[in-house]
Amino acid sequence: MAIASSLSLQQPFHCLIFKPQLKDVRRGCSARPRYFEDTNNGIRPIKAATQSAPFPLFQPSQADDSPSELEPADPDFYKIGYVRSMRAYGIEFKEGPDGFGVYASKDVEPLRRARVIMEIPLELMLTISHKLPWMFFPDIIPVGHPIFDIINSTDPETDWDLRLACLLLYAFDREDNFWQLYSDFLPSAGECTSFLLASEEELSELQDANLASTMREQQHRALEFWQKNWHNGVPLKIRRLARDPERFIWAVSIAQSRCINMQMRIGALVQDANMLIPYADMLNHSFQPNCFFHWRFKDRMLEVMINAGQRIKKGDEMTINYMAGQQNNMFMQRYGFSSPVNPCDVIGFSGNARIHLDTFLSVFNISGLPEEYYHNTGRLSNERDTFVDGAVIAAARTLPTWSDGDVPPIPSMERKAVKELQEECKQMLAAFPTTSKQDRKLLDSMPEASRTLEAAIKYRLHRKLFVEKVMQALDIYQERILF
Repeated sequence: MAIASSLSLQQPFHCLIFKPQLKDVRRGCSARPRYFEDTNNGIRPIKAATQSAPFPLFQPSQADDSPSELEPADPDFYKIGYVRSMRAYGIEFKEGPDGFGVYASKDVEPLRRARVIMEIPLELMLTISHKLPWMFFPDIIPVGHPIFDIINSTDPETDWDLRLACLLLYAFDREDNFWQLYSDFLPSAGECTSFLLASEEELSELQDANLASTMREQQHRALEFWQKNWHNGVPLKIRRLARDPERFIWAVSIAQSRCINMQMRIGALVQDANMLIPYADMLNHSFQPNCFFHWRFKDRMLEVMINAGQRIKKGDEMTINYMAGQQNNMFMQRYGFSSPVNPCDVIGFSGNARIHLDTFLSVFNISGLPEEYYHNTGRLSNERDTFVDGAVIAAARTLPTWSDGDVPPIPSMERKAVKELQEECKQMLAAFPTTSKQDRKLLDSMPEASRTLEAAIKYRLHRKLFVEKVMQALDIYQERILF
């Protein structure tokens, strides 16, 4: 979902085409997101896209013999959608300790042709455009309702999450509305990992001053909006939507973490719109996704399609990459989770030491362009190849390197550079108040910790594990370099 710099993702997008029979849509339509930096509020959605992940989509999946903690979704979860014409094909929803997920109900082969896994009626989605003239859909707000004035007072291009949160809260309050039922299956404030809901103590546990400052700004922005529009003088039909700031900030966190940005067209007018799409929002993230997804609007239905990047066995979870090309701090800002194997994470080296790029890539069988590095498992390899993961891919991107045509590296100079880089890594680790071992011990001793506190400790642990992995990769590099 502010970060010092954002990465440009050049992605294709799809349009929602509204046909003439869709009449009386006075104010809008929508879809599910990912994020970039925004100079106004620090976060904005990126466009839905067919995204090919650069890291190991085509590796065979690993067998997992551990006992499953998953349970089939409550029958009502299907019923509330099926009676409204939502359909799912070849998938099932299951619930585990970390919430819902989408699982294959039959084997899925990695074919070139995309397959439809869900059909979701337009009327079940919540959509709001983020440019003037702004519109929303479905048209559930009656003319003259004060929530319309609150939404209208925001900036369409920067306050999309506040606007969508208002529409979501109104949908929860509307009798017999689908979202009133669907809200039972969304994570509660206590189950959310969004740092919009984090306390000051939990923000301090991040051990990242920049990220903590960004989240404080986001919290203040949401709180200020609530205080401005939910004061004691507002009508009861507004006040009951969010009687306390936590309720509104929770709605903002749901909007940020489950929204998608797509284009819609009404007549000759093409608009970017933000959408909350039920059921499709249950697709979970992985830095090693097994499929990528597409969206297509057809006959007042949004078709959710996937291409499997590898064979997905019956019972395996279907995962996608929410924000390809983004660092862990962006995932924390947007979703409240991180990973020690994010292939796009970065370490800021400040010294002058450099290692030979081509030799480093060769040592770890890494191929591709810098923005699309992947581990080439097709080559003859030994048992040590299991060492290579997303963190090593990230190391290939973030380590200071040099390359000068056919000039070979000098082993003694490479070892000297490795030593200097490792020393800088040690200084980075020493700057943290705790070690990775202490963080692990702390996590093990706090089984009942809040979700946000657990996510904060995991974030700082993952940063340290990444630095340690880079140091290990440098050790292997200097061992394998040719004499």
